Amino acid sequence: MDVISSFTKMGLKDDVLRGVYAYGFERPSPVQQRAIRPVLQGRDVIVQSQSGTGKTSVFCLGALQALDISSAEPQAALLSPTRELAEQSAKVCLALGDYLGVKIHRCMGGKSMKDSIKALKSGVHVISGTPGRVLSMIKQRHLEVKKVKMLVLDEADEMLSKGFKEQVYGIRRSLPDRLQIVLVSATLPEEVLEMAKDFMKQPFRLLVKREDLSLQGIRQYYVSVEKEEWKFDTLCDIFDSVAITQAVIFCNNRKKVDWLAQKMREANFPIASIHGDMPQKERDAVMEAFRDGRTRQLIATDLLGRGLDVQQVTLVINYDVPVSREFYLHRIGRSGRFGRRGVAVNLVRTEDQGLIRDLEKLYSIDIQELPANFAKVLKG
Repeated sequence: MDVISSFTKMGLKDDVLRGVYAYGFERPSPVQQRAIRPVLQGRDVIVQSQSGTGKTSVFCLGALQALDISSAEPQAALLSPTRELAEQSAKVCLALGDYLGVKIHRCMGGKSMKDSIKALKSGVHVISGTPGRVLSMIKQRHLEVKKVKMLVLDEADEMLSKGFKEQVYGIRRSLPDRLQIVLVSATLPEEVLEMAKDFMKQPFRLLVKREDLSLQGIRQYYVSVEKEEWKFDTLCDIFDSVAITQAVIFCNNRKKVDWLAQKMREANFPIASIHGDMPQKERDAVMEAFRDGRTRQLIATDLLGRGLDVQQVTLVINYDVPVSREFYLHRIGRSGRFGRRGVAVNLVRTEDQGLIRDLEKLYSIDIQELPANFAKVLKG
């Protein structure tokens, strides 16, 4: 497997390369060193590596390199399971393609169909969207797909699971036969890899072994709280004792997010919250304020576990231990993004102890009890 340690040696177009450096990239991450070249060569590619290792840029650079900018027709389709992720792919693609003059259309539910149709009519190069809206735009003939040469499935494990599978297959059937397909995810269960065989041609596979899905660099702790109702005071203690730059608190459901946000505000913590039941406009505003640092703490459901790329997050608190082991990786992979050290704290009820032991085994990690002088730990 070729490892290319510099962006200049990858064969990127000059304008794409300028975008890379303007975006602030200096040296490719290990995933980028191995996966960008096969994507540029037009091969089908499967990339599995942990959150925060630069996977989004791999497929965005591939899409930008493949574009014929003089033709304002969709040539690449980036599909994501949530609007937030589709939004993020669009942002990265726009930033990297700044010098190309790339036009990207965000094709997702929650946005007006009329605006969407107008944007598509005026000409776009890349579609970044969610499967339901993309498929309906294709079916209604608003989205012209005959020039599409690349299809990307972001968080492919989710995209090929029950909720989206039919839509994804429907989109694939509408696209030209000659098509490059790129699948990326932090976790790719065996059954997803099996399914991928249906529609990929001898893919290049970059699979980070499961136990190497590194949570290294993220210090992980737990706090024993025998009962659910003790969690709130524990959380307040943590926030009272530490100057936290930015933190995300995860709950397992939307009701709990709303309840906790209200309790925290009553206790005078200026906190924001986000989940899938909120209108898209409101979700966008919350995320923008958090990215800009106007909001320092955010309570969220797993909707946000995937693809929340906020560089300054130093602390992730699992108010609820996640129901799925994969979610743990997606959530806490947020705090030590690509080479940064972070801290994760799990509030663990007696009945959750087994889940924590499971996670330690699965990811070969050590989750220690949060020491009494945790202010020091969280600073360090």
